[in-house]
Amino acid sequence: MNKLSRLGAALMLLVGNPAVAAMGPFDVYEQALRNDPVFLGAIKERDAGLENRAIGRAGLLPKLGYNYNKGRNSSKVTYLNERGQNQSDDRNYSSYGSSLTLQQPLLDYEAYAAYRKGVAQALFADESFRGKSQQLLVRVLENYTKALFAQDQIDIAQAKKKAYEQQFQQNEQMFRQGEGTRTDILEAESRYELATAEEIEARNEQDASLRELGALIGVSTVDIVDLAPLDQHFQSFTLQPANYDTWHELAVANNPDLASQRQALEVARYEVERNRAGHLPRVSAYATVRQNESESGNTYNQRYDTNTIGIEINVPLYAGGGVSASTRQASRAMEQAEYELDGKTREALIQLRRQFSACLSGVSKLHAYQKALISAEALVISTRQSILGGERVNLDALNAEQQLYTTRRDLAQARYDYLMAWTKLHYYAGTLNEQDLARVDEAFGQGPRPH
Repeated sequence: MNKLSRLGAALMLLVGNPAVAAMGPFDVYEQALRNDPVFLGAIKERDAGLENRAIGRAGLLPKLGYNYNKGRNSSKVTYLNERGQNQSDDRNYSSYGSSLTLQQPLLDYEAYAAYRKGVAQALFADESFRGKSQQLLVRVLENYTKALFAQDQIDIAQAKKKAYEQQFQQNEQMFRQGEGTRTDILEAESRYELATAEEIEARNEQDASLRELGALIGVSTVDIVDLAPLDQHFQSFTLQPANYDTWHELAVANNPDLASQRQALEVARYEVERNRAGHLPRVSAYATVRQNESESGNTYNQRYDTNTIGIEINVPLYAGGGVSASTRQASRAMEQAEYELDGKTREALIQLRRQFSACLSGVSKLHAYQKALISAEALVISTRQSILGGERVNLDALNAEQQLYTTRRDLAQARYDYLMAWTKLHYYAGTLNEQDLARVDEAFGQGPRPH
């Protein structure tokens, strides 16, 4: 084989094998990590929130400040001379002053409360980001499965249209031969039009889902042929742990929404303490190096070099009632945070139970729909044979076809629902990670969906 032939063969492999371009949910997720604006914004939100730790700690650390001033003075000094008469002197001189001050808080409960509040705010930002990271996994799989289910509905609608069109033509031919009725033709035509409407609706749903996926990975839309379809032999996952109580404990300990709300409660609690500290004294140590020359009329033509070290005590006595009002306000906000934590805990545990039950019942539903599909396929065949024998009528065939396609749709929906329930169960338990999505990804074939 010459060089040109080898190049042509390589191009055929790349262009002619669309499976290379097929994306599974994990591939979409990896691209979403780099392109989803919601997730990228969450990263910046977390980074900004983590700075609260350093901001709070700053109030406990030494503060070093330098002050310098230099000016030109023009003054008139009036004084009594030796004769007891008023005498005036005009003075035009330069003055300057500089000071370097180091201050270290020794007792400052407000600064300590602000530090603990900053730590809680940083932890809140971290937990909130963890929750949004897991939400990205859910959003990817949700839109991915919606797009595939819409394609399943399109395929089913097209199969229905083809079957109803054949039935319509058969009924028309029988009507011309005097063996059928006008009603049979209208029934087939009506079913065909309903299938057409279902296809249109499914295409609209698919377009919306594909655009959602495109927004996640930074493109306008995604082509359905680029998505790997769900393996038709997919059954279910082994649920570990198998009992709900363990999932309950995992959710209470790890759910990111609950963890972030607990930190929000800590933020509110230390805000109360910070406001309450307005009644408490503050003690700090300080050291100052000061240089002054002609800084005032009393020190005209005099220079001072002063080094000072000491303790400063600040005792608040009365601030117009503002400290008490601020403390009461912060206390009410803390109580609100407590109620919100209770509400989110109940909501998360309700969803956890719902997804756990959906996982358990989903396995039974999958088995039931698979058996129902086999029965529906057999029913279509037997109904057609019965019509030839005169035991069934055209409407029976249409109903059997409708039952078959409805079962196919319900089976596809049950598969996607099970995958979403399994994923959301881990999300509400706070344990959803990339390894879980990789396991779900294995359920999707890497070949593209045919046109």
